[in-house]
Amino acid sequence: MNLKDKTIVVTGAAGGIGRALALRFNEAGAKHIVCVDLDENGAKATATAVGGTGRRVDVASENDISTLIQDVETQIGPIDLFCCNAGISTRGGPEVPDEKWQQMWDINVMAHVWAARHMIPRMIARGGGYFLNTASAAGLLSQVGSAPYAVTKHAAIGFAEWLALTYGDDGIKVSVLCPQAVRTNMTKGKEGGVASVDGMMEPGPVADACLSAIEAETFLVLPHKEVLEYMRRKTADYDRWIGGMRKLNRKYAP
Repeated sequence: MNLKDKTIVVTGAAGGIGRALALRFNEAGAKHIVCVDLDENGAKATATAVGGTGRRVDVASENDISTLIQDVETQIGPIDLFCCNAGISTRGGPEVPDEKWQQMWDINVMAHVWAARHMIPRMIARGGGYFLNTASAAGLLSQVGSAPYAVTKHAAIGFAEWLALTYGDDGIKVSVLCPQAVRTNMTKGKEGGVASVDGMMEPGPVADACLSAIEAETFLVLPHKEVLEYMRRKTADYDRWIGGMRKLNRKYAP
């Protein structure tokens, strides 16, 4: 997809990857970028930087997402690219309270489902559209120290795959972003964590990788090239891979 003159929605746009995406899309000639976040002031600041629109949206609410889509399509124009970028993390395993599991499920997975639910009929009716869904290398591999993050990011990738194979013939394109550590509020104070063993990337180069993938209509976006080799090792010998991950768990888990 050529982003020139396209209308784009970016969730989690107040900072980090979301802000970087908005800036890159603006440089690529997007017509209008709608920047949304729970942090309304941050969303509006990003929108000001790209000459777009900023608003507060809680992506854990289907009503907020459906209202956002309706408002943008009515007041601004058809959405060409919807970026489900917002996400959260927490540490822990089965002991994490149900409420936190549900919050992560809603934000990291269901927000993608709700966006698709309300966007796909519109996109199909006009001949196609594009989703950029932010997941994580944790969704392809795993996440030492956080079961909810590993599980929800696996689910996010699974849903992106399903969208791509189910609606590709209808003109729906999908890219899924799977980075390791990126310097954002989520990783602040975790510079020595397991996700940063191959280095912590700045948001700008991650956004560059996304832009290239969208232009080439490539499904998997891997800003950290090492992840591809880790995937190959995992599929080549699952037991050996789990053994290696156990070593990382002994080193990095609390």
